[in-house]
Amino acid sequence: MRFLTAFPLLLVSLIIYNVLAFNSPGMLEGDLLVYDMMSGATLGLTGGDYFIIGSLILLFLEIIKAARIGTATILDHILSTAVFVAALVEFLLVAQAGTSIFLILVVMCFIDVVAGYTISIRSARRDMNIGHVGDGF
Repeated sequence: MRFLTAFPLLLVSLIIYNVLAFNSPGMLEGDLLVYDMMSGATLGLTGGDYFIIGSLILLFLEIIKAARIGTATILDHILSTAVFVAALVEFLLVAQAGTSIFLILVVMCFIDVVAGYTISIRSARRDMNIGHVGDGF
C-alpha cells in the first residue's frame, strides 16, 4: 500500500506521451478544439496542450503528496528523482522526445523533485522547532 502512495504520478504522463509519440505522433500536434472567443480571438487547443494541462494537474497532486510526513515520502522522493533522470535521458537521446511538449514535461519532473525535497526539509525544520519548544531549553 505504501508503494501506491509513493508512486510518481508524472510517470503516467511519461508513459502516455511515449504511447502517443511512437504510435500516433500527429495526435499531439493537431487542433482538437477550436473555439471563437467573445474577444474575437480564436482559441485552438492541440493534443499537446491537453497533455500539458493534465500533467500540470498531476504535478499539483505530486506537490500535495510531498507535504505528507512518514517513511513513504522518502520512497516518493527517490522514485520522483528516478523519473526525472529517465525523462531527461529520454529527452536528450530519443528523437520522438525532442519536442517542446516533452521539454515542459521534463521541467515539471524537475519541479516535482525540487519541490518534494524542499517541502520535506521545511517540514522537518518546523517539526524540530516545535519539538524544542516544550523541552525547557
